[in-house]
Amino acid sequence: MPNVQVGIIMGSTSDKPVMEKAEAILDELGIGYESVVSSAHRNPERTTAWAREAADRGLKVIIAGAGLSAALPGVVAAHTILPVVGVPIASGALNGVDALYSIVQMPPGIPVACVGIDNSRNAALLAAAMLALNDLEIATALVEYRDQWNQPAPEEGGKA
Repeated sequence: MPNVQVGIIMGSTSDKPVMEKAEAILDELGIGYESVVSSAHRNPERTTAWAREAADRGLKVIIAGAGLSAALPGVVAAHTILPVVGVPIASGALNGVDALYSIVQMPPGIPVACVGIDNSRNAALLAAAMLALNDLEIATALVEYRDQWNQPAPEEGGKA
């Protein structure tokens, strides 16, 4: 098992199907991660402690998924200097648009990167790119992964 470098946090177990896509990408790239459910609203003390202790546990990047008010990525970012990638999750009447706005509209001084609604795969790829800056093995795995996606479509003369 590779050493754990990415923390994945989500506010509810209902977010798990979306966030499992990030886990699958990290698995494919050979990047170790930990995954936890902890709400910024229902478990504020546990969430704060998890974020504050993340670097001490060896984490280098955090992926935080949240729907509705989407406070979780910002709360996590407020308690660590590690990069945080927010994943807005489609839920509620606005189907994730409210979460998207909450994550991208962080106040100055507490940045949170943001990917598209339900796109935890891109969050994992962004985390991998950050880690690849200082890890040749991850850089190589990421190049190989992207090469798979950059093959020409069959109608362009590529393989099916």
